Amino acid sequence: MNTTIRAESGDTRADFWKDHATVLRREAADGVLHGFAALHAGSFAAMIRLVARMPESERAGLVIEKAGDRQYGPAEIMALVRRSDFPA
Repeated sequence: MNTTIRAESGDTRADFWKDHATVLRREAADGVLHGFAALHAGSFAAMIRLVARMPESERAGLVIEKAGDRQYGPAEIMALVRRSDFPA
């Protein structure tokens, strides 16, 4: 959360996990209409949790796109879910 109006610093770690994210099929992620190809949407943490619980064969064809157009593939998703600061 941007709290610069009151000159407060935000909790960037918490904001990282709360950002909006979508789950997309890998082949649709770079298309012109990729915004319409979202399979799931929610917080970044929720989308990581969702994809990490899928079977590896299903997870392999997906990416998570986080606010700001940053995409995370299956290997990165599995690394993120194991981080010590990942929300429980």
